[in-house]
Amino acid sequence: MKYKFYGSDSKAVSPINEEFSAVKDQRHLYDLMSNIWCRYSCAPRMRDDWSPENKTLGQCSITSFLVQDIFGGDVYGVRIPGGAIHCYNKIGDVEFDLTSEQFGDVKLDYSKGVKQSREEHFALKEKEERYLYLKKELLKVIK
Repeated sequence: MKYKFYGSDSKAVSPINEEFSAVKDQRHLYDLMSNIWCRYSCAPRMRDDWSPENKTLGQCSITSFLVQDIFGGDVYGVRIPGGAIHCYNKIGDVEFDLTSEQFGDVKLDYSKGVKQSREEHFALKEKEERYLYLKKELLKVIK
C-alpha cells in the first residue's frame, strides 16, 4: 500500500508498550486508525467538515499522544494558518504525522516544531475524552 502521510516512508518504529505489542509499526497503526477515526473523535470545531474522505481532520493531538503511548518519543506541534497548533511525532530520528493528509497539498514546516505537553492539551476535558475513546477503540481492535 502507498501511504500519503508525512514521514510514511521513514524507518519503522516498534511498540515500547506491551499493551500495544500487536501494532507492528506506524504504517500498521495508520491502517488501524483509519477504521477508528470518526466524527466523534474529531475536534468539535471541525466536526461539520469531517468526512470519511478526510478522516484525519481534527484528529492530530489525540492521535499523536496515542502514538506516544505506543512507540514512545515526543509530541511536537507546528503552527498552522489560523494560529492553531498541529501535532505530530518524533521517535528518535524518525518523524511522522499520521494526520497530515487533512491538509491536502499544503506542506507544513515541521522544522519549526515545538515540544507539546500532554497535560496542557488534556486540560481540555473533551480532548482527553476523545483520546480515551481512540485508545479504547484501538485496544478493542488489537486484543
